[in-house]
Amino acid sequence: MSTLDIDFVRAQFPAFSEPSLQGQAFFENAGGSYTCKPVIDRLTRFYTQRKVQPYAPYDASRLAGEEMDEARVRMAALLGVDTDELSFGPSTTQNTYVLAQAFRKWMKPGEAIVVTNQDHEANSGPWRRLAEDGIEIREWKIDPDTGSLNPEDLENLLDEKTRLVCFPHCSNVVGEINPVTEITAIAHAAGAFVCVDGVSYAPHGFPNVGDLGPDIYLFSAYKTYGPHQGCMVIRRALGELLPNQAHYFNADVLYKRFTPAGPDHAQIAASAGLADYVDQLCEHHGGPDGGASQRGAFVHDLMRAHEVALLQPVLDAVKDRNALRLIGPSDATRRAPTVALALNREAGPVASELAEMGVMAGGGDFYAVRALQAMGVKPDQGVLRLSFTHYTSRQEIDQLLGALDRVL
Repeated sequence: MSTLDIDFVRAQFPAFSEPSLQGQAFFENAGGSYTCKPVIDRLTRFYTQRKVQPYAPYDASRLAGEEMDEARVRMAALLGVDTDELSFGPSTTQNTYVLAQAFRKWMKPGEAIVVTNQDHEANSGPWRRLAEDGIEIREWKIDPDTGSLNPEDLENLLDEKTRLVCFPHCSNVVGEINPVTEITAIAHAAGAFVCVDGVSYAPHGFPNVGDLGPDIYLFSAYKTYGPHQGCMVIRRALGELLPNQAHYFNADVLYKRFTPAGPDHAQIAASAGLADYVDQLCEHHGGPDGGASQRGAFVHDLMRAHEVALLQPVLDAVKDRNALRLIGPSDATRRAPTVALALNREAGPVASELAEMGVMAGGGDFYAVRALQAMGVKPDQGVLRLSFTHYTSRQEIDQLLGALDRVL
């Protein structure tokens, strides 16, 4: 296994050479990542050379459409799904809301949806609202001590009325990586479809959704080094079953069915830069020459190995402190590098103290109010969240640990 060349990685992100950001270590990546150069270059090119209505016969328009199509083709291949099974939308929250409206029309009163209280509100609230139409909402509850979801508890919530099971690949505060394939198999065996919120996982390596098996997989490109778009995989069997949410004349195009508004042409085109970046990392580190999903798997493992090595010292530094509670596992191999700390005081002012030391982090509820309440954390007090990705350096980890020693 190759070791991540952190200098090469950071050279692909203009933020690290930006004078105004020098000396500041970025630890709020779970809220949105820095953007890689291939995305910025494509976005700049689109706005300067292609900013016309796409898919017309003149060159600027034709090329605009081709670049949008390229993004869908390459990102779908990276995710291990068919090209038309990937939709782009303004955000993951918006995409989920549109999906919920489709399920609202498709489901019958008395049928059930399973949601969790581990999720970001985006993959919980829109589904819970379907109770207004007589849909039964069943909550798969986390362990209040650990924040974990137990798959055995899910089995008790499934029966012939269950149509959908919604859960996160990993929570944006608990951080524990859930066994998507196992949970999906349990839900499918009961005849239910599966919707996975991958927003907090995808920044740490694009998953092969085809291999994982869920029917819906959602993530946000602005947290995976890209533009502010929500990416939504809907597998064909489900996508063609649900009622069309777009203009009636777009009903026969799968990737348009759940995009009722006009898409952001430039940001979709720029999303191809994410595939460019994966290819760059793969080639630089001597990865396979195979298909996109193989390259993606190689880069995924490269990223995760680097993150795990940097994450364990952070967990070790905080897990036994008396004045705080580490939310989620203390084993780096079991979680994403998104570390929430419940303090014995309000988290927001502590984040402000860290900012004075050049550590950019956040304090609050991070739209995971239900999860915090279930674990006995007051949402208005919130948690201090320290989140990083593969572009984080060991020096930045040292800067973080030194700052934490001063504020905790």
